[in-house]
Amino acid sequence: MFKKTLAAIFCTVLAASALTSCGKHLEVDDSDSNDKSVSDEESTKAPSLDEESTKAPSSGTDNKTIDLSRFTDRSVPDIDLENSSVKNFTTPEIGDDIIIMKFQGYEGEVKIRLFPEYAELGSENFVGLSEKGYYDGLTFHRIMADFMIQGGDPLGTGTGGESLWGDKFDGGTDPNVIHASGAIAYANSGSTATNGSQFYIVTGEKYTKDYLDQIAAYNGSQFSDDAAEVYSTTGGAAFLDGSYTVFGQVYQGLDIIYAVQDLPVHQGNAFSSEVSTPDEPVVLEYVKVGKYEGEELKWFISDYMGEDSPKTTKDSEETNKKRED
Repeated sequence: MFKKTLAAIFCTVLAASALTSCGKHLEVDDSDSNDKSVSDEESTKAPSLDEESTKAPSSGTDNKTIDLSRFTDRSVPDIDLENSSVKNFTTPEIGDDIIIMKFQGYEGEVKIRLFPEYAELGSENFVGLSEKGYYDGLTFHRIMADFMIQGGDPLGTGTGGESLWGDKFDGGTDPNVIHASGAIAYANSGSTATNGSQFYIVTGEKYTKDYLDQIAAYNGSQFSDDAAEVYSTTGGAAFLDGSYTVFGQVYQGLDIIYAVQDLPVHQGNAFSSEVSTPDEPVVLEYVKVGKYEGEELKWFISDYMGEDSPKTTKDSEETNKKRED
């Protein structure tokens, strides 16, 4: 687990790039300098890249494998999911819109419950873009183990993308939905008023009560008992709460998200020196809108333990060794 210290950084510049993420930030005291903010910045957009040219072709294979062995310390929070102050895990109504993602090379689909009641514009934007096929063939350009995976940029660099309405939009925040593991939210370039198409799905890590208290003191806020229970058991990215628009929660296929976060990465692209670029493209074969039909809800990574589920091509020992090197 990363050793963390709180730091008042109001505008963090990613090394060797002009990408900025202005706002409160938690600095990670670790061997690398990776920035654990979630940026989406248009100012450095490459001038001549064509959106269609950056879409990766489909391989037509569905045979990758998943190893969840390093996440055995994750557990189900001891809360009443339906009546909790944390609304991420409430059962959708039959017929509600859901998002269905297919990752190229992985069996099964990732299914996401939307929160129109807490993030109306955020949900509408993602549904509209998905119905247009906007995300089909795009990549996850940024992967940070024990934090999140980020995609939704047609340029594949973290510098592009637009909302359903063309301009940026303000999706706001809602204290009822938090950055629990499996939450999906919009990347931004300093505030929720700069949301576009880029999004991230949280994996995160577990928090001690003492560290949650430090975050709360720094932000001038307080985590509810239910939120603290979620962060200390199933994990998440608590320090992002209040700064990014959370608009959904994965309820099937979370094992695929955890597999992707552990893929090998290398240092940067033309816009960033951060060690978070996948060695091989992570491609969204499609993102579409479906309906909830009463299928099983598997909110937590512990729900997938011990199953014969799809796995990453690299086993955890090899992947972890490469990351440490």
